[in-house]
Amino acid sequence: MHRVVVIGSGFAGLNAVKALRRAPVAVTLVASTNHHLFQPLLYQVATGILSTGEIAPPTREVLRRQANATVALGEVVALDADARSVGVRLADGTMRSVAYDSLIVGGGMVTSYFGNERFERFAHGMKSLEDALALRAQIFGAFENAQWIDEPAARAAELTFAIVGGGPTGVELAGQIGELAHRSLVAEFRSFATTQARILLFDGAPRILPTFPERLSARAAAALERLGVELHLGTTVADIDGESITVAGPDGARRRIPAHTRIWAAGVRAAPLAQIVADATGAATDRLGRLAVAEDCSLRERPEIFVVGDMMDLAGLPGLAEVAMQSGRHAARVIAARAGGDAPPRPFRYHDLGTMAAVSRTSAVASFGRLGLSGRIGWLAWLVVHLAFLTGFKNRVTTVVHWAITFLGNAREERAI
Repeated sequence: MHRVVVIGSGFAGLNAVKALRRAPVAVTLVASTNHHLFQPLLYQVATGILSTGEIAPPTREVLRRQANATVALGEVVALDADARSVGVRLADGTMRSVAYDSLIVGGGMVTSYFGNERFERFAHGMKSLEDALALRAQIFGAFENAQWIDEPAARAAELTFAIVGGGPTGVELAGQIGELAHRSLVAEFRSFATTQARILLFDGAPRILPTFPERLSARAAAALERLGVELHLGTTVADIDGESITVAGPDGARRRIPAHTRIWAAGVRAAPLAQIVADATGAATDRLGRLAVAEDCSLRERPEIFVVGDMMDLAGLPGLAEVAMQSGRHAARVIAARAGGDAPPRPFRYHDLGTMAAVSRTSAVASFGRLGLSGRIGWLAWLVVHLAFLTGFKNRVTTVVHWAITFLGNAREERAI
């Protein structure tokens, strides 16, 4: 059988494997985690709304009925393009080699600190379950620690949450921390008021959500400010340490702000796997490390290798879940056609289904071409779309239950730290 190796169990990789279920191929999915992560809802794990299982179902369970698919846990650390094999490092450090006839690379992105790698020690990223759980411990731990602090300045620092990045991730985190401080936790602490918490959102752009229409961006900003979020736009980060963040405002003046919780949601770059592929194939990369591909999502230098999702550089497409899903399915169709001796499908064309961001428990913004939704209507659209894209019926049911508990009431069920 034609051997297909798929690297990565994200949106791109998982959709590629599923699209090959009836093809005359044998598929091996190699991933460094044993789950498929629904990354758009990662912030809800960090803020106590959802459990890890609801956004990260086991990959083996998802693919258990696909007879031509094998799941293998390990990290791809080498590629021999001439021999058509990948080197996989297992959890115990041993190496294995997996041969392929066609290769689909969907390694995704990692957090970028724009060359300031020392910031990683002091500011949480938001790319993995580990990141979300660590951040959940930091957020809820800040309120717990404040219970013991009597000195006003020290308590203020403990209850200051500095978020860098005004894109969807930063906006959604800021909104949910605001919900915690002003709604969910207000009656639970006796020695201080949780409304004393400061949520600071920094971005170098003149407005938040810059990829959205300006009208929707303004409405999201107003919704955040109603939750007590302080927007600092045109502001860049100059330094971060274990106790504070130093920023430079529009006038260039620097100021140091004591903040014990610092969250980095400002940038991404291709995972290191992209450079491994580039070195092995001679493929070109862009400034984010993404690999340039042809119109069928394959490398021009190696047409048997496909790069999909966030790691793909094609026609300026953004790093969205829907781009990943569509490109993964397209690569699978090309491989299935080749394996079956059929005519190749048409070049890949992305069908834009819009972008969304949830601002608070009953407010979101959604952009569908010329149609823009905000407030409760936008929030309802956000609920429907995210529920539809969740993997598995069971996860959809339990997610709806948790959303009802959180959004119709004030409770947060997932607060263990």
